Amino acid sequence: MKRRFAAEGKPLITGWDVGGAHLKMAQCQNGEIVSAKIFKTPLWLGVDQVREVLIEIAPLRADGHLNVFTMTGELSDTFTSRDAGIAGLLDFIAEQFGDKNTLIYAGRAGLCDIDMARNLGGDIASANWHATASLSAKLAGTGLFIDMGSTTTDILAFRNGELVHDGYSDAERLSTGELVYTGFARSALIGIAALVPIRGHMTPLMNEYFANTADLGRILGTLDEADDKYPSADRQPKTLAGSIQRLARMVGRDSGDLHEAEWIDIARWFSEHQIRMIHDGAFRVARHLSPEQTAPIVGAGIGRPQIKQLARRMDRPYVDFGMLIPATPDARDDASKAAPAAAVALLASMSLAG
Repeated sequence: MKRRFAAEGKPLITGWDVGGAHLKMAQCQNGEIVSAKIFKTPLWLGVDQVREVLIEIAPLRADGHLNVFTMTGELSDTFTSRDAGIAGLLDFIAEQFGDKNTLIYAGRAGLCDIDMARNLGGDIASANWHATASLSAKLAGTGLFIDMGSTTTDILAFRNGELVHDGYSDAERLSTGELVYTGFARSALIGIAALVPIRGHMTPLMNEYFANTADLGRILGTLDEADDKYPSADRQPKTLAGSIQRLARMVGRDSGDLHEAEWIDIARWFSEHQIRMIHDGAFRVARHLSPEQTAPIVGAGIGRPQIKQLARRMDRPYVDFGMLIPATPDARDDASKAAPAAAVALLASMSLAG
């Protein structure tokens, strides 16, 4: 990789995270992130969803860029298996970007070209967490990395500059607490709790997708509307009133059945329950940091409001991923939201510089 780009000086590096619901990109110039963006790409409808976005953002893909990819989209319903998904996405990347200036992040196997990547499916599959946590380890030394996106939350420990983890695959990390399948925007409320208190009575929820976690953030004022890129569950307006109505349906009611303040309390209860889910995982993972009780939590993703709450609960300092990494002031927040894309771009930059 160093020989390939030695004659070109320091190329503009674009990091990409090809997910099942979003495409994330981040651009690195002279060792720092200068921009980052997230695009809606429902991959379950086919790779054409990603292709259309790439056509729209063609001006950002100038010739000579080094493109570095990580992925989770191999889990999409579009593919019959993870292996088929990885092969399909590698074919798509080669078609769209060629193989000359393209690298794949293979987690514990490092960066590689597309041809080599075809034999490293187990390392590549959903390895975006490895990139962000490894970079955090290099920059922060010891701590807990937590990335809460729209659908999932990754929790990894790092110590003395090295990533420490019990699992690697999604199946393994689900069992170790390092992957908690709850997110800040797209998660169904029925996946967070089965009962909710209504005027002092624990009330069962309807087993329907009437509302999601974006509704909670909207009701509580913690959601950046730009981060909720998909339609609401009922495809009605994304307003406070609309979110309360969707929440009310979860318990078989209309919004007018309770006062607005009561619905806000119910949303707060759901949010609290979600934090407990993440706390359970974080508590298990944090055993790797004992006795480093003051090691920070590095937070990334659109769900950082929840991570900040968790840091206070765990009595640990909070460090924003966007402030930890080298990035221009205007790009820090977006880089934190698109953390895996920023991470692979920076790791490639460090590799070239080294």
